[in-house]
Amino acid sequence: MTTKLTYKRQIVADGRDTVAAALRQLSDVDKADLILVTGGTGPAPRDETPEALDDVIGKRLPGFGESMRLPSLKEVPTAILSRQDAGVRGQTLIVTLPGKPAAIATCLEAVFAAVPYCLDLVGAARIETNPALCDAFRPKRNTLD
Repeated sequence: MTTKLTYKRQIVADGRDTVAAALRQLSDVDKADLILVTGGTGPAPRDETPEALDDVIGKRLPGFGESMRLPSLKEVPTAILSRQDAGVRGQTLIVTLPGKPAAIATCLEAVFAAVPYCLDLVGAARIETNPALCDAFRPKRNTLD
């Protein structure tokens, strides 16, 4: 059975409340399995995406932020200022990313191999990746037959 993937692109005004409301809508009403948020992760006063994430998730996944900052630091010393993160709301994985396209690519490359298995674990739709582009990691099942 092939599941058709659907994508939604949405622009949301800066601000903790507006971003949190959009995340709730996308996860609770639209039933998104994966939400990628770009921008609002810096230290500027208007950058409140991490705070909005705090308002909506049930579980934080700190390894995502740690893993995204490490390769970013190899490219720019200011990567320590970025507050990328991830968490789970119900059956939705939410990943916050920097706003600059090159930084987004670096961060996604660092963590995306873990995304399909994470979606499996939270009960979201199963996704398969093209191994030529991204070799997703799923642990092998231990069978006792």
